[in-house]
Amino acid sequence: MASRIEQIIEEIEEYVDSCRFQPLSTTKIVVNKEELEELLRELRLKTPDEIKRYQKIISNKDAILADAQAKADGIIASAETRAKELVSQHEVMQQAYAQANETINRANQQAQGILDSATQDANNIRLSALTYTDDMLANIENMAGMTIQDAGMKYKAFIDSLQNAYDTVRQNRQELSPQTAQSAEPSLYDEDDYDDRLDEGDED
Repeated sequence: MASRIEQIIEEIEEYVDSCRFQPLSTTKIVVNKEELEELLRELRLKTPDEIKRYQKIISNKDAILADAQAKADGIIASAETRAKELVSQHEVMQQAYAQANETINRANQQAQGILDSATQDANNIRLSALTYTDDMLANIENMAGMTIQDAGMKYKAFIDSLQNAYDTVRQNRQELSPQTAQSAEPSLYDEDDYDDRLDEGDED
């Protein structure tokens, strides 16, 4: 049965696939911000619970081994009891001891087999849980990186548009009054300064 986190990731993938492309673009899409943020919010809320669930599965390793040890101890104790009964019931002591030793050896082999199987099962459960958790976190990391990159591109496009509007206003003022244009303030937005600020943000 798929976990809720897997379902959310599938919903996000389906939602992204259903979004239409921006005009004149084959890579950029138009998304509903509120709908996507709701899916991401639920993903953030479910992630700690999912990790705790797999941590609990990993912790069950000790319980599995303890149960196997108890079963093995019970088998050995039963075999020893049976061996004592054989010794006391048989008139030929040598035959009784041989049967007793054979019974104990079989019990030891069976107990060791149970312990080996339980250890293998516990290790497999732990490895599967760790692998799943790592894959899940890798998907979240990739999605967050794409979101950050897309947000940066949108912000730069907005600043460029604002700068164009500002330049148009300054040009209009210059045409109306050259003296006013000479005292105009410097550019509202400097692309080199914006790139420097982006670099500083990356370093943080």
